[in-house]
Amino acid sequence: MFSYLRKRFARHLTERSRRRARLVSKDGRCNIEFGNVEEQSRFVFLIDIWTTILDLKWRYKMTIFISAFLGSWFLFGLLWYVVAYVHQDLPEFNPSINHTPCVENINGLTSAFLFSLETQVTIGYGFRCVTEQCVTAIFLLIFQSILGVIINSFMCGAILAKISRSKNRAKTITFSKHAVISKRAGKLCLLIRVANLRKSLLIGSHIYGKLLRTTITPEGETIILDQVNIDFVVDAGNENLFFISPLTIYHVIDKNSPFFHMAAETILQQDFELVVFLDGTVEATSATCQVRTSYIPEEVLWGYRFAPIVSKTKEGKYRVDFQNFSKTVAVETPHCAFCLYNEKETKAKERKGYDNYGFVMSEASEASDTQM
Repeated sequence: MFSYLRKRFARHLTERSRRRARLVSKDGRCNIEFGNVEEQSRFVFLIDIWTTILDLKWRYKMTIFISAFLGSWFLFGLLWYVVAYVHQDLPEFNPSINHTPCVENINGLTSAFLFSLETQVTIGYGFRCVTEQCVTAIFLLIFQSILGVIINSFMCGAILAKISRSKNRAKTITFSKHAVISKRAGKLCLLIRVANLRKSLLIGSHIYGKLLRTTITPEGETIILDQVNIDFVVDAGNENLFFISPLTIYHVIDKNSPFFHMAAETILQQDFELVVFLDGTVEATSATCQVRTSYIPEEVLWGYRFAPIVSKTKEGKYRVDFQNFSKTVAVETPHCAFCLYNEKETKAKERKGYDNYGFVMSEASEASDTQM
């Protein structure tokens, strides 16, 4: 019992360490951290403030906007209070009956803050208003109104752009939890299933992959996260997909494939990460969209294929059963691609005859008649 728990704990630690080492998570987020970035480079993020705001999470974005509104209201409230103080409009100065204030009914800092809020959000209750007595107050009113429009426009544009980003459309594209390796059309292939959860299509879709691994060059240089192109195809082609139903994409494991020298017994010992990309254009907004996911060796099942998922009802409709989307079925599969191609070459040689040039056929002479 103790040894079983120890094995389970060791397996859990191994899987956890692999999850931490994953560059791309299953939902497409990149696990990377930038260190020792120069201060000058950090200033670039402030120059590109629009992209910086869009990339922020909602809680930080709303905190910035609320702080911007409250800060501007309070700042201009102080300015309105200063105008009233300098013009001696406040009650502590005991203004005369004929005194015309710059702003009507500003009695202190609170009333100045309320007038600032009414001015910037254009509420205009009518109780507090600017008079023609002070030119400074008129220019301050104009400046605050313009700044309020800028803040409102920036906030509305950022929220609209955040909501309509194609990243949200990518969440309705899903990949299978596992990749499988089995024979397809007589070839050993790595297969992945992908589905579009919306009825609207992705226009001009293109699927490709990258194999990330650590390699050592002949010069002795160690390259971490070395990228190798992985070509994925569909029976109808890997571009301009008719992506209305789940598709099974596959990569042919031939002699040019990095999976060629892997086997069923050794694939779990490999250290790689397969990142799959799907690019397309959203039909509703014409915005480009990229979906990505990744697979580590534990998520590649050798000797399996995906269960059927599409059926046809009696009414003539096509039904997609997502309960079987990631379900796999064990099938007979060669334990390595090298063995499969050797088997094919052997069978081809058996069907083809070979001449033995060292063989010499001698003709037997006829036996002479026996003399009686």
